[in-house]
Amino acid sequence: MTEDFVSRQLKLLVLIVALTVVFISNSYSCVKKLAEIEALNAKLKEIKYEHLDLSAQLTSSSRYSKVEDLLKQRGINLSSPANRVYEIKK
Repeated sequence: MTEDFVSRQLKLLVLIVALTVVFISNSYSCVKKLAEIEALNAKLKEIKYEHLDLSAQLTSSSRYSKVEDLLKQRGINLSSPANRVYEIKK
């Protein structure tokens, strides 16, 4: 009777073992992907801060007064126009 019960339940036992292996594998894969996502988010945050810093530096260095001072330091004889420029339209 015991051998008959085991032989009938063998397919179910194999299915349970296979599903357990798949579950453990899937769990490991998810943990690995979550760690990768966290690392990429940290890198993205760092790059965003770097972009913000570079943008601020560019804005600061391209201000009108900075450009005028830089032109004077390099000895380039340019000045802002005395009169406003007008665009003529037809």
